[in-house]
Amino acid sequence: MADLIAPTPLSQTSGASRSVSVADRAARVRFRRAIALMSMTLVAPGSAQLVAGNRKVGRIALRIWLGTLLVGAVVLVAVLLDRRIAFRLATDVNVLLLLWLAMIAGAIGWAALFVDAWRIGRPLSLRIQHRRAVVGLNGLLSLSVAGTLLFGAHLVDVHRDWVIAVFGDGAVTDAHDGRYNVLLLGGDSGAGRWGLRPDSMTVASIDEETGRTVLIGLPRNMANFPFEEGSVMAKEFPDGFDCDGCYLNGVSTWAEDHTDLFGDAENPGVDATVMAVEGITGLEINYWAMVNLSGFKQLVDAVGGVTINVRQPIPVGGLGSDVTGYIEPGKRKLNGFEALWFARAREGSDDYSRMARQKCVMNAMLQQISPEKVLTNFEALTKASADMFSTNLPPSEASRFIDLALKARSQKMSTLSLVPPLVNTGDPDIDLIHDKVGQAIDRAEGDGPPPEKRKKKSGSVTGGSIGSLDEGYAANQADDLAAAC
Repeated sequence: MADLIAPTPLSQTSGASRSVSVADRAARVRFRRAIALMSMTLVAPGSAQLVAGNRKVGRIALRIWLGTLLVGAVVLVAVLLDRRIAFRLATDVNVLLLLWLAMIAGAIGWAALFVDAWRIGRPLSLRIQHRRAVVGLNGLLSLSVAGTLLFGAHLVDVHRDWVIAVFGDGAVTDAHDGRYNVLLLGGDSGAGRWGLRPDSMTVASIDEETGRTVLIGLPRNMANFPFEEGSVMAKEFPDGFDCDGCYLNGVSTWAEDHTDLFGDAENPGVDATVMAVEGITGLEINYWAMVNLSGFKQLVDAVGGVTINVRQPIPVGGLGSDVTGYIEPGKRKLNGFEALWFARAREGSDDYSRMARQKCVMNAMLQQISPEKVLTNFEALTKASADMFSTNLPPSEASRFIDLALKARSQKMSTLSLVPPLVNTGDPDIDLIHDKVGQAIDRAEGDGPPPEKRKKKSGSVTGGSIGSLDEGYAANQADDLAAAC
């Protein structure tokens, strides 16, 4: 009986403890080694293979990783020295395609390296709890890294599609007398109307160095105007656009009905409108951009709304349809639907008050759409702008105009609208218009005479714009558009 309850010799107990302790330490070492291999793959892809696996694969992966870091560093320094490089890269479809392919390949390759790091960590030699932890961590790291790269590739693809959809294949043109002149057209998106009868027309004359901008508004009901000398439309209408019921916004429709006169032109309606605008203003148009007014609300929503000083209740609806509500007065942040109606409402207003409101919306958008908002709302913004915007501006010139737009944000924007009481839209004095356009541009550049003194404004507000039809609207004739809005 004494033999059965005799204690185990001390030497045997100590040996078993040492054996367990050594096994535990070995298990912990193997576990830490597996974790280290995955951590090395996260920080420097290929380093785990270089240390404990296929060294050839490790060298290739590590060289690719270091090369990527080097290229990234060079691009970052170049962008910090000249931000136009970033815009140029962001609008080059070939660079974007290469980046998309690189991110897809990177996602697949990096995930494969994580799996291989797990393999060379000898998971079957680990204890069950350590094995589960390693599998979970490896899955988390590989999915996180690959998922991030694949999502980035998706954004690059969306952006590339946007560049292809939005920008045209027009020829690159130089500035005229130090300025780029861009015709901005607003068109309805109703069935059969896209691009046919522009609802609004504005020339943005932009200084090629400073970005200082003058907006020159043209009324859609202007008649009896000349076309640019030597143009197709000038040959058809040598005495001006004097046909019965012919107005500026009908030039596009006329051209679309006579496409044989324009050869292989892709947009004869826009081309004819450019000929008219050049004849009226005396400016040479570099590029044009068409804005779909219904798609415009998507753009405003994509950037979180736009803040406007609403001076009077602006009706939603009217002129052939019921008024369903009002945009109430005050400094208000409007969503896309409200901003669209603020810009185009005509109930209780007139065309020239509406033109003034449209210029206030343009100024607000320029000032409030920041690079930060573009980045944080990137996918929604690209989809909205692709739906609402088309232009003949080639992608290679996009970087130039993005840079000029950023410069323009810090400067006053001037306006000149060719409307009453300055201009008789039914029988415009073209020489007077040319003089006024030249003076407005000269003043913006600091070279022209001060604006003519006018009678003191009555302080009236018509259709939501300061001024009236008789005295003119402040936002239509302003050296500082923001102050007039």
